[in-house]
Amino acid sequence: MNRVTVGFFVFCVSLATAVQGMAQAPCTRADLQSAVNSYIAAQRGSASLPLAPSAKYVENTVESSFDKGIVKTPLKIDFTRSLLDTEICETFTEVIVTDKSHPYVLGVRLKVANGRISELETLVTDADDWLFNADNYLKYSPAEDWSVIPAGSRDSRQTLIVAANAYFDVFDDNSVKVPWGTPCNRLEGGIRTGRGMPDDSCNVGVPSGMKLTNRRFIADPETGSVVGFIRWPSSVPDSHLFRVEGGKLRFVHSLTVCTVPNCGFAQRAPATPR
Repeated sequence: MNRVTVGFFVFCVSLATAVQGMAQAPCTRADLQSAVNSYIAAQRGSASLPLAPSAKYVENTVESSFDKGIVKTPLKIDFTRSLLDTEICETFTEVIVTDKSHPYVLGVRLKVANGRISELETLVTDADDWLFNADNYLKYSPAEDWSVIPAGSRDSRQTLIVAANAYFDVFDDNSVKVPWGTPCNRLEGGIRTGRGMPDDSCNVGVPSGMKLTNRRFIADPETGSVVGFIRWPSSVPDSHLFRVEGGKLRFVHSLTVCTVPNCGFAQRAPATPR
């Protein structure tokens, strides 16, 4: 190998290393919160999205263009709650809209790269979706305590994901031990399981023999929050957002998009309304 070839090889290796370093640049909570703030402003119609080159948009699991997605429709947002995952540079935001002209509850995932949004994924639920009730979501969600957990009491990212996986696993195998906490409240589409009592439980029964697949997780130990994106057996897309304290489930919020009639739940009883 001559000197010119060696020099060119070294240059290529150095360039590849630099590009890889840029692609894998770490993110901070401030970076992620800034991206979330930009998304919310854009969804309200008051700003543009800080998109990375070749940014990808997905709505209800179907890749689309930003111009055709709900992100281009200004919404009157009543409430948002976000979790920030600095390990994978992703966020999840629950968005509640009770505007009578068209209420929504959205589940929004952002992937951030070098300060810009490289992926935006939205689950859009409205009147045609499972147990939808935006007014109930707004009634219950903001009243719950999802505050920052003291550093010495936080669960690890892995503990949060294990708790979420146990919840999903029990739908296929009722013998799975789910780390139920007490009190715990489950908000399913807009129906709540609890009554605001100290003995409220999320363990109100689930069907069996339903394997939940395509699991992806975003976790935020600082707020004890983890969200799992899943598919029901009929390929229906869904997100479950959990609050975990001391390894135990305290709140569960689900959003299920009915891409098939009744979301394919013909044999499934809804959560007990309260």
